[in-house]
Amino acid sequence: MIIVLKPQATEQDAKALLNQIEQCGLKPLYMPGVERIVLGALGDERVLQQCHFEANPLVEEVKPILTKYKRVSRDVQPHDSVVHIGNVPVGGQHFVVMAGPCSVESEQQLLSVAERVKTHGARVLRGGAFKPRTSPYDFQGMGIEGLKLLKQASDLTGMPTVSEVMEISQVDAVCEYIDCLQIGARNMQNYGLLKAVGETGKPVLLKRGLSATIEECLLAAEYIVDAGNPNVILCERGIRTYETATRNTLDLNAVALMKQRSHLPVLVDPSHGTGVRELVTPLSRAAAAVGADGIIVESHLNPSEALSDGHQALTGDMFAQLMQELTPFVQAAGREL
Repeated sequence: MIIVLKPQATEQDAKALLNQIEQCGLKPLYMPGVERIVLGALGDERVLQQCHFEANPLVEEVKPILTKYKRVSRDVQPHDSVVHIGNVPVGGQHFVVMAGPCSVESEQQLLSVAERVKTHGARVLRGGAFKPRTSPYDFQGMGIEGLKLLKQASDLTGMPTVSEVMEISQVDAVCEYIDCLQIGARNMQNYGLLKAVGETGKPVLLKRGLSATIEECLLAAEYIVDAGNPNVILCERGIRTYETATRNTLDLNAVALMKQRSHLPVLVDPSHGTGVRELVTPLSRAAAAVGADGIIVESHLNPSEALSDGHQALTGDMFAQLMQELTPFVQAAGREL
C-alpha cells in the first residue's frame, strides 16, 4: 500500500513510520516528493490491514496498490523515472538514440560504426559480445574480447555502452566493461538472472519476451527493482504473431500502455521489431509519436558482410537519414533529441 503523509510531516516522522512498517514484518519504501513524503509498505495483505496506518494523525491517505507489479507502478511513483547510462539521461524530456552493430566483429568494424553513429547523433553505443542465436552453428559473439572492444570504443568516442548478458556467470565480466546491461527477449523470465542484475545497481535494458504479455514484462522489471536496482529501462522489440511478412510484429500499443502503467522509461527496437531495414525509419518515427523515450537500432557499414542480422542493420547513410527524419517527430512530441 501507499501511505501519503500530511504536508507538516518531517523526515523524522517518516522514519518512525518506516520502523513501524518494518516491525510489522513488511518491506518499507521511502519516496520523498516535492510536496509530500510518500511511504510504501509491501507484504501480506492481511498483515497490511491489521497495521491501521490510517489512524496515525500524520497520515493523509492510505491507498492499496492493486497491480501485481508494485514498485514499477505509477501508483507508487506518478512521475516519470529518468535512468542515467553514464552521462546520458533516458526518460523525462529526453529522447535517446542507441545505435551500433548487432555483433562486435572486430576492432575496425566497431570503431568505424561507433564514430559514424556518434557523428549523426547517437548517444549510446550498442553491440553484442555474447549472442543468443537460434542455431548453434551461427556466430555466437566474441565474448570477453568483444566486451573489451566495446570499452575501447567507449573510451575513444565518449559514448556509454549497452550489451547483452545471457547468464549469471557473465554478469561480473559485463559489469566490468559495459555501462548498461541488456536482458534479451529470450531471458526476460530468467528470474535468477533478473535478480543477479538487480543486485549490481547498473542500468538494465529489459527487452520484452517474444510471446510475453505486458504484465509479464512489468513483473520481470519488478524482479530487478525488488532486488535493489531502480535503474530499469523497458524495451518493446516486437512480438511473435501469425504474420510472416516481417520478423516480428512491433507492438506500439505496448509502448503507450507501459508508459501509462509504469514510471519506467520505455524504448523501442524497430530493428528486431521488423527485421527489415527499410522499415526501421518509419517505425522509429512512429515510436517517437506514440511516446517512447528512445530507440535502439542496429547499424553496420557493410551489412552484407555482417556476421549476424545484416538484413535489418542500417547503413551509415540510412542511419544519417533516420536521424534527420526523426527530429521533427521528436520535437512534435515535446522531447529533446
